[in-house]
Amino acid sequence: MTLPIFSPSDDPGPSFPGLLTKVGIDPSYEIARAGQNSPSLSGIDITHGTTVVAARSSDGVVIAGDRRATSGNLISHRTMRKVFRADRWSGVAIAGAAGPAIEMVKMFQLQLEHYEKVEGHSLSLEGKANQLSQMVRQHLPAAMQGMAVVPIFAGFDKRRQRGRLFAYDVTGGRYEEEDYVASGSGSIHARTVIKLGRGGDLDSDATVNLLIKALFTAADDDSATGGPDSMRGIYPIIATITADGFVHLEESDIAARFSAIVDEFTLPEEAIR
Repeated sequence: MTLPIFSPSDDPGPSFPGLLTKVGIDPSYEIARAGQNSPSLSGIDITHGTTVVAARSSDGVVIAGDRRATSGNLISHRTMRKVFRADRWSGVAIAGAAGPAIEMVKMFQLQLEHYEKVEGHSLSLEGKANQLSQMVRQHLPAAMQGMAVVPIFAGFDKRRQRGRLFAYDVTGGRYEEEDYVASGSGSIHARTVIKLGRGGDLDSDATVNLLIKALFTAADDDSATGGPDSMRGIYPIIATITADGFVHLEESDIAARFSAIVDEFTLPEEAIR
């Protein structure tokens, strides 16, 4: 396969979807087109990812997601990944129809990598948030067929030297949040825990613990959200994004934090008696 060559007037520039269009490939997602063309999806159980959360800390942002995916009332996957590295300074978490959501993340990662290679520098955090907004908007026909994708985007803004958070709706609407954001079926429970625990400007370590409590509570009240599973060794995926970049927390660290939080919720024997 040879690389395409464009004349100066026909060069698609740093736009990866533009490049695909120039070489005759539809940048829309195949699953989105299938959903648009199919007469009905009412009889199909679509795999859905559930609860994802993010919160701003004093040194950046923390982003997290549970591992459970459901198809109707069935637990279809127990170890789904919902938190992804977009590039060195940003991350995206997905909720909604799992198939198109993962494809959207892959396209988003390619777009950011393509832009950086063509331009010689990374896209601004605002530009990344806008690019993801366009991708969600392009997915609207499939969302109308029941395959909605509602991501959250978080990153460290090197120009402002602070973490920033963005929420989306199914139409591609992009909304910047100041302190925290949650998406998915258990988001209402997670959001309440974060709201009550946001006393002062927490550092990354304290923010990680707060998001763990939020996911634990969401799993306790929402059947589609997966809680910690020590028997299978399954725990949420959590990452910090600071001036040092995107870093996934070790699973052993998350397990130890969950154990400590579970102990907080456990009544002492004297109280039980």
